[in-house]
Amino acid sequence: MKVERFITNLCRIIVAVTFIVSGFVKAVDPLGTQYKIEEYVMAAGLLQPADHWATLGLSVLLSAAEFCLGIFLLFAIHRRVVSRVTAVFMGVMTVITLWLWIADPVKDCGCFGDAIHLGNGETLLKNIVLTACAAVVAWRPLYMARFVSLTNQWIVINYTIVFIIGVSMYCLYTLPLFDFRPYHTGADIRKGMEMPPEEKEPEFVTTFIMEKNGERREFSLDNYPDSTWTFIDSKTVQTSEGYIPPIHDFSITMQNDGTDITEEVLTDKGYTFLLVSPQLEKADDSNFGDIDRLYEYADDHGMRFIGLTASGEEEINHWRDITGAEYDFAVCDGTTLKTMIRSNPGLVLMKEGRVIGKWSHNELPDPSSQKFGEMIKSGGTNNGKGAAKKMAEVIMWFAIPLLLLTLADRLWAWNTWLRNKKKSNKLYKLLKRKKMRKKIVAGNWKMNLNLQEGVALAKELNDALKAGKPNCDVIICTPFIHLATVAQTIDQNVLALGAENCADKEKGAYTGEVSAEMIKSTGAQYVIIGHSERRGYYAETPEILKEKVLLALKNNLKVIFCIGESLEEREANKQNEVVKAQLEGSVFNLEEEDFRKIIVAYEPIWAIGTGKTATAEQAQDIHAYIRSIIENKYGKTVAEETSILYGGSCKASNAPELFAKPDIDGGLIGGAALKAADFGGIIDAWK
Repeated sequence: MKVERFITNLCRIIVAVTFIVSGFVKAVDPLGTQYKIEEYVMAAGLLQPADHWATLGLSVLLSAAEFCLGIFLLFAIHRRVVSRVTAVFMGVMTVITLWLWIADPVKDCGCFGDAIHLGNGETLLKNIVLTACAAVVAWRPLYMARFVSLTNQWIVINYTIVFIIGVSMYCLYTLPLFDFRPYHTGADIRKGMEMPPEEKEPEFVTTFIMEKNGERREFSLDNYPDSTWTFIDSKTVQTSEGYIPPIHDFSITMQNDGTDITEEVLTDKGYTFLLVSPQLEKADDSNFGDIDRLYEYADDHGMRFIGLTASGEEEINHWRDITGAEYDFAVCDGTTLKTMIRSNPGLVLMKEGRVIGKWSHNELPDPSSQKFGEMIKSGGTNNGKGAAKKMAEVIMWFAIPLLLLTLADRLWAWNTWLRNKKKSNKLYKLLKRKKMRKKIVAGNWKMNLNLQEGVALAKELNDALKAGKPNCDVIICTPFIHLATVAQTIDQNVLALGAENCADKEKGAYTGEVSAEMIKSTGAQYVIIGHSERRGYYAETPEILKEKVLLALKNNLKVIFCIGESLEEREANKQNEVVKAQLEGSVFNLEEEDFRKIIVAYEPIWAIGTGKTATAEQAQDIHAYIRSIIENKYGKTVAEETSILYGGSCKASNAPELFAKPDIDGGLIGGAALKAADFGGIIDAWK
């Protein structure tokens, strides 16, 4: 088991760290993730062209989902659900990457954004490994060690969701927190374009699509037409393999005369402002006043200011009309412009081919500010925050709060453990057990007593308990016809009410059945499920009982779930095997929160209504075993807090001896519950 736990937690860490890194690098560049998603959907022929808002929303949700799943796995939050969702997620991703490997529609999967580039084969191998790890975790989710206790997990859940969505929104409004592209601030574009002398240069052909008098034609740089032709689009195609520099498609061509000014811009010893807009027709024009002020500043100080776009003349003229732009425009490849800056429009400041600064249209610099002036004087050396400072901020705002929460939570848990350790003697354990777990005496009337008799008995019990102040919870489970009337007769703070059964269907054409919702509507709080008589006489299977339990919990009913072996099974020494199978078949599918609403009732079938009773030692042994398998499934805390009742011919005469055992928390009483005096004698055993 130790080996299995180690392997499970190792796989959990591998998947969690991968998901956190992958989700975060995509979240800090939501537009880049959107562009990659659009590549996928267009390659699959799903959208032509891809809807902008749909793919942008998917970009934010995908990165948030990955990051959150990674954090939830790391902290072992909702272990069953999260591990299964992760396994399904990885299964889907593996199928997609298998298609990418076979069809090769895109060259880079985009799993880690622009931070790490993987080929399709490498991506498939990575996903196969992660899928295998996710499957291991989903197979044994409860082996994952928790870093934060169940009661504090909501803090991690909500803080993680708010943080990662907030990061994406911030980066959409401004620019990516971390720029992994070759045009990042401080990058030398000329160096990025250099070809190592030992490498062979690939060959590319750039084609311009132009239109004139309704006719569209393709032109190369060698035969670029005059200004009477309207630019429509451009495309660059690789015609032979070779080493591709990080920057290989940076080319600036003046829109008015087709002059290539790339080298002129890259070698200019002064400053050059590039207003980058891949698609002018989709550009945000709300800040054109700030753009104009920057243009005037550049013009006054002898600096070059160029609008850089992949759009055609019509879109350029429209932009000039709505913004009053007086600066020149040049044409560049659309993909290159999207890579340069994640904003439409965005501003790039260059000097001698080096990127000095980058700004979104939402936070353009004020040319009259001291900060901007100092940046210009320093040549950009003091512009903005470095990657180390940004990472420190992320750690401060996200990692440190979660670390402090984890430390506080673990210190509290350790302190609690120490206090419990000091009080570990047998007497304290017994007293503590009685305090932690509810002491319960429940009566099962079965098919006895008409309505009038039942109401009279319920009233008699209610009055006696009010006067006698019982030292345990008392429940009566009556036939369906009694429920609504008895509920109006008794005080359920003294005497709780339950049903003896419920249907395994929510509603519908099931003549004679009574649903959990109907039971709840009468005022009842409990329901017995899995009684041996229902299993034996009505052939109720574990699957049927599982459905009943789920419907009861859905309608906020507390479940008294019955288990127990027959005489033949007891004589064959199979009682442990039987009760374990009954729990696994119908209630061990529940999440921990739901299982805490279950009361287990052990009822040896051979001792029900036969006059035979298991000895106190026999009952204690099987109750202790039941608690141990609950501990194996849900942990020690849940096991210690689960009430386990004995239900085999319990009477006032033997109840004190049975209830004195450390793992017997009360009784589910049959025939003795039909008389107030007999039932009261069993209740008094707790005194």
